[in-house]
Amino acid sequence: MFFIRHPVLFGISMFETLYLNCRIIFRLAAFLITLTFCAHTISFACACGCNVFTVGPRWMMAMTPGTTLSFQYNYMNQYNNWNGASGASPDLNDDKQILTSFYTLGFQTMINRDWGIMGELPVWTRYFKTTDDNGNPVSVTHTAAGDVRLLGMYTGFSEDMSIAFMFGLKLPTGPFDLSLLDRDTQIGTGTTDALLGAYQMGQEDGWGWYGQFMWLHALNDRDGYRPGDGFDVTFAAHYDNLLKDYNIVPILQLAGSFRGTDSGINADPDNTGYQRLYLAPGFEFNVNGGLKVYADMKIPLVTHVTGNQLVAPYLANLTLSLGI
Repeated sequence: MFFIRHPVLFGISMFETLYLNCRIIFRLAAFLITLTFCAHTISFACACGCNVFTVGPRWMMAMTPGTTLSFQYNYMNQYNNWNGASGASPDLNDDKQILTSFYTLGFQTMINRDWGIMGELPVWTRYFKTTDDNGNPVSVTHTAAGDVRLLGMYTGFSEDMSIAFMFGLKLPTGPFDLSLLDRDTQIGTGTTDALLGAYQMGQEDGWGWYGQFMWLHALNDRDGYRPGDGFDVTFAAHYDNLLKDYNIVPILQLAGSFRGTDSGINADPDNTGYQRLYLAPGFEFNVNGGLKVYADMKIPLVTHVTGNQLVAPYLANLTLSLGI
């Protein structure tokens, strides 16, 4: 059990409150990571990196009732073969390149100061290059709508809505039988997945911080395939006064992304699952009329995969959001 210490009730300073709340969210994240490891006898890695964008930017953290619309673009080019914690010869992997553009339409509505709903509709364009049984290069490009995400939010823990609990489902709306793609590189998983997450944010004079996590767990298998659990956690700080005259807020994130190995007769448990730690510098630009622009680049600090997998040297994100 954890709770937020209020400075008036406990007679402590705002600095002490911030410190204690940071410790709480770090302990919660560590507990959940440990729980994920203990609950599943798996190693972590992933061939397609499908769950690296499940933790959203600061605009997703509601501070007032209202509706926000968004468009998000993510870019990932996987062409370096990796084995364990280091690069490996490309001859050890039949797959040569996975180039994906993710386009996501989203909405978030706070019904009141306690409850809200949010949804995401992703569209993927995926280029996949591999080799056939004769060693000849073959490739394909597919564009399709992916798996829809629907979540509820509860923000009634604090007066300023700075703490939220999120819960929902990832629906099996995306295709999982596209030509040439293995199940772990398909646009859809074919499964219904539970989503569970939370965030907390804090603000001091001129700067702020936030922490958030999202856990994804498949509730069923589909056609001999069950994706491994996904867990994403982010801690970030932003300094609001550095470029205040230009309405730009620099943000620095430390992001961890974990995924368990897939299972089933059509899965490849020897070459799926990952552990990754990213440093993500970025910025938020506040435009007049409620429009915000957010961008970051995730640079891998630590990458560990199971088997041989293709990894990307960086992950890029651009988000437009509009409060209405």
